Amino acid sequence: MSTTLTAGPAVGTTGRKVTGRGVLRSEWVKFWSLRSSWITLVASVAALLVFGSVASFTYSSDGGAALNGPPGAGAGGPGDAVSLALAGSTFAALGVGVLGVLMSAGEYGTGMVRSTFAAVPGRLPVLWAKATVIGPLAAIVAMAGVLAAFLTGTVGLDGETIALSLGDDGVPRSLVGAAVYLGLVAVLGVALGSLVRSTAAGIASLVGILFILPGLGSLLPGSLHDSISPYLPSNAGSSIFALQEASGSLSPAAGLAVFAGWVALAGAGAAVRLKKTDV
Repeated sequence: MSTTLTAGPAVGTTGRKVTGRGVLRSEWVKFWSLRSSWITLVASVAALLVFGSVASFTYSSDGGAALNGPPGAGAGGPGDAVSLALAGSTFAALGVGVLGVLMSAGEYGTGMVRSTFAAVPGRLPVLWAKATVIGPLAAIVAMAGVLAAFLTGTVGLDGETIALSLGDDGVPRSLVGAAVYLGLVAVLGVALGSLVRSTAAGIASLVGILFILPGLGSLLPGSLHDSISPYLPSNAGSSIFALQEASGSLSPAAGLAVFAGWVALAGAGAAVRLKKTDV
């Protein structure tokens, strides 16, 4: 007599069924168990508030702002109140991106990833759970920082022609767009960390993609640069929260679609490596 065996539900080392909710809860606990998690989140919010406030309070209609922010702070330039408030967005992006890398690649450095995959043999639920934890959390925290930076900046810009209020046309969309962008950057960090499996290499990849690639693109011939530049990750991301669409840049919706596509591409690469290679 022959016996047919059928595959049952995935189980961990304890014999219990592995569920998406359980994996998500596990990643949530691991995230908050590290001191670096909340420190990095606080530092990202501080960057938004400090740089945005300084840029707004030092703004002069004659000479512009004493602090315009680093490259990529916003596609709209320092000519509007939103761009000034978001002058710290580049530093915040670096913070949440590094946090994402640490969340995924950090386990490879400590060897904890072996225990994680022993408990979740399917592996991919771990990647999705990490992204689900860090993405919305980074966006919510960033929203608080962005809103605080803008409201503080309105005090510094009181009486200036570029001053805006929270209810002005386009302002809510820009502020929410900045938070969404930072949330996606955090997910990108998770994907890169899982893809390269090294904290140092993951951070280097993040910096290269977001901050160095646009500079390298400027070395291309004029027409080629103009065609490619709007679709580079950081430029597409910046257009998400630009108050006014700059010439040659993408619209906010198109920028969101392009940047989300880059994040999805990195996530797909990480998923393939998780399934195809050993720890």
